[in-house]
Amino acid sequence: MALDVRDPRLLELVDKEAKVEQLATGCKFTEGPLWHSIGRYLLFSDIPANKIRRWDAESGMTDFRDPSGNSNGLTYDKGGHLIACEHGNRRVSRTTADGDLITIASHYEGKRLNSPNDLAVKSDGSIYFTDPPYGLSGKESEKELDFQGVYRLSPDGTTLTLLVNDFDRPNGICFSPDESILYINDTNRMHIRAFDVQGDGTITNDRVFAEEEGDNGVPDGMKVDRQGNVYLTGPNGIWIFAPDGTHLGIIIVPERTANLAWGGDFWKSLFITASTSVYRIECKAEGIAVS
Repeated sequence: MALDVRDPRLLELVDKEAKVEQLATGCKFTEGPLWHSIGRYLLFSDIPANKIRRWDAESGMTDFRDPSGNSNGLTYDKGGHLIACEHGNRRVSRTTADGDLITIASHYEGKRLNSPNDLAVKSDGSIYFTDPPYGLSGKESEKELDFQGVYRLSPDGTTLTLLVNDFDRPNGICFSPDESILYINDTNRMHIRAFDVQGDGTITNDRVFAEEEGDNGVPDGMKVDRQGNVYLTGPNGIWIFAPDGTHLGIIIVPERTANLAWGGDFWKSLFITASTSVYRIECKAEGIAVS
């Protein structure tokens, strides 16, 4: 059985007979899955391999970009351009319509970012991203900022605003369906924090939304469905929380999970990057469309 049911409401989101299917394997460490609805393919990062890989049902896994700047989180902006958090290059990049890579965020107040990790695009085109130091492992002396921040890049790309700087390891980030709440998890503290989003894009009313416990996984990638349920990597798989923070249960995954993304024909396929592989489970819930 692929489910650890803690609340019967979980079975309204995932069928009790649903299976976790391995789609691809043989990677070094998978992250940042992203579904392309028109091309019907999945992109995902293989961080140590320095590649963005592609999977589709016909061709299986192929290389999409090599090198990738040790990319981690991936998404599309409102123009359909690929946006990537690049650990190795310590930046957030955009792929232009001509296929060129440009830097859209790399410094805050003249100092280099740590290693942008995950990101979410708001409907107004602003980009929110987390900046822990994971990409600096082994070269901490190159760290220029004395905090791990969460940032907002304005829709016109000209203003980078520090939203909060008291996280230990800010990681996964996503909005509630109506964008009134911003969720950010802290890997080392094993919890999700929630913030109210203000009209100017800043955040307020900080509170702990939910917590995880256990081994074989930590808070990392995070997404919501259209009903506002929160899906978060954690011990043994994907933890699912109701909008009120109640833990509904866990989708059990064979490998340690790192991130997840909605996709498929009706945005009901949940793609999961986990260690060396990519998995998929079909859900009853519908995810938030990205492209």
